[in-house]
Amino acid sequence: MKAALAQVSPVLLDRVATTAKAVDAIGLAASRGAKIVAFGETFLPAYPVWLSRTDGARFDAQDQKELHALYLQESVQIERGDLDSICDAAREHGIWVVIGVAERPMDRGGHSIFASAVTINDSGEIVSVHRKLMPTYEERLAWAPGDGHGLVAHDCHGFLIGSLNCWENWMPLPRAAMQALGVNLHIAIWPGGVVNTQDITRFVARESRSYVLSASTLIRASDIPSSVPHRDRIVLDEDEILHNGGSAAANPDGSWLLEPQADTEDVFVVELERGFVDRERQNFDPSGHYARPELLKLLVDRTRHTNAEFVDEG
Repeated sequence: MKAALAQVSPVLLDRVATTAKAVDAIGLAASRGAKIVAFGETFLPAYPVWLSRTDGARFDAQDQKELHALYLQESVQIERGDLDSICDAAREHGIWVVIGVAERPMDRGGHSIFASAVTINDSGEIVSVHRKLMPTYEERLAWAPGDGHGLVAHDCHGFLIGSLNCWENWMPLPRAAMQALGVNLHIAIWPGGVVNTQDITRFVARESRSYVLSASTLIRASDIPSSVPHRDRIVLDEDEILHNGGSAAANPDGSWLLEPQADTEDVFVVELERGFVDRERQNFDPSGHYARPELLKLLVDRTRHTNAEFVDEG
């Protein structure tokens, strides 16, 4: 099976324009023979790059309120149909899509954002939404902690796929959950940066004896529209690259299938061989013959956490 990594730049804080870029990338991935394509973390409508550049931790700051309000406005509300055109593209091209979105879900009141990995099958159906368990460092100023509801696996052309967001891939227990599900095509989505993908991609592949796709985003100064509030404080140099990509893929033995790709906007395609997984599982299978479930076992709560349960009469 061929798989694609869409290292595409968003139009920062513009959901409609960024969605159009995603649809184009899906078509390009399919034209190159891919049966699945992955995008970076919160690709739609972009990673909150302003937090580290505008002193985002200042309490009750007017500029942070303005940026948050715009982030809410441009974030993805699945219930509203914000992903419909991406689902249509997946169905039209017969390709699976894993895409990182800043999700504004109504089941949590509609004013908080979650970093979510959305999986769409080749019939255009959203089959899972995994909300990042713990935002990293300054991300907690923009995103809320998620839950385990999306820790699931899907059968994709003979591969079992599962997805984790960014530093979740460093967390042993979410990785163990993916391994327990039988995942053999692990999709890691990242905000962008070789520094993120150069070590963990091969490590997860070697540990799990799985293919690993690390999909990252490219963000350049030119991708930040002049209409974004406080742009002059976010962009330090008009020629700078804020996130340099780093999309990569590793084989089940931990060797590179695609070394981290920097500073380039493209859709990279790699070829996966199902038998490679079987050969590497011969001497190590972390949830199979190399596991001791009678001694060590993981409990995963996959309920969707909400603040209230309403029981109506009748």
